[in-house]
Amino acid sequence: MATLYVVATPIGNLEDISPRALETLTGVDVILCEDTRVTKKLLARYNIHTKTLSYHSQSGVTKIEKILDILREGKSLALVSDAGTPSISDPGSFLVSKIRAELPDTVIVTIPGPSAVVAALSLSGLPSSDFLFLGFLPHKKGRETLFREIEESKRTVVFYESPHRIMKTLEHLRSLGPDRRVVVARELTKMHEETISGSPQEVFDFFHLHQDRIRGEFVIMVSGK
Repeated sequence: MATLYVVATPIGNLEDISPRALETLTGVDVILCEDTRVTKKLLARYNIHTKTLSYHSQSGVTKIEKILDILREGKSLALVSDAGTPSISDPGSFLVSKIRAELPDTVIVTIPGPSAVVAALSLSGLPSSDFLFLGFLPHKKGRETLFREIEESKRTVVFYESPHRIMKTLEHLRSLGPDRRVVVARELTKMHEETISGSPQEVFDFFHLHQDRIRGEFVIMVSGK
């Protein structure tokens, strides 16, 4: 029976992959990768030689139909992203939705594992039983609306940010005032992992004074009001 495995992969440290994930990646017919070059580094680390096929946010109708045809043949696929859990702030969600609509008999199985948002929350010290996840904030349209939502939120808010916009974002968050807490997790599970916590002003000042830390992957968390 056609099967799609949604497989979480490491967000940094390659040893964080589970034995079940490795077994799945070894056994499927094809691995769907956000970037085949990135995934092949992981596969090479564990001597896995499964065929790969790219699937990303720019993949068009032709690529999606090719993936559906593979499933129609009764084959098994593994869906991975460059890092973390596919479909979470990731183009994989559209593909899973398409498969459910077009091929409802396909078995869809999750192979859980690393997720940057969960990893960051676990070490933040902020309330996490109820939180709002915004993924990557838009570059322009809708960005101000989301900042207003963050300002008014009574729940912990979590989102991703790039090094190119981190300072502008932290500058914007300064308007929240000293009673709110901001936690920035950088390069989780990697060699230069660190977590900066404080008032919005204190976190802004830290990165303003340490320009060399403005690199890598960022998860930003803001306490509720």
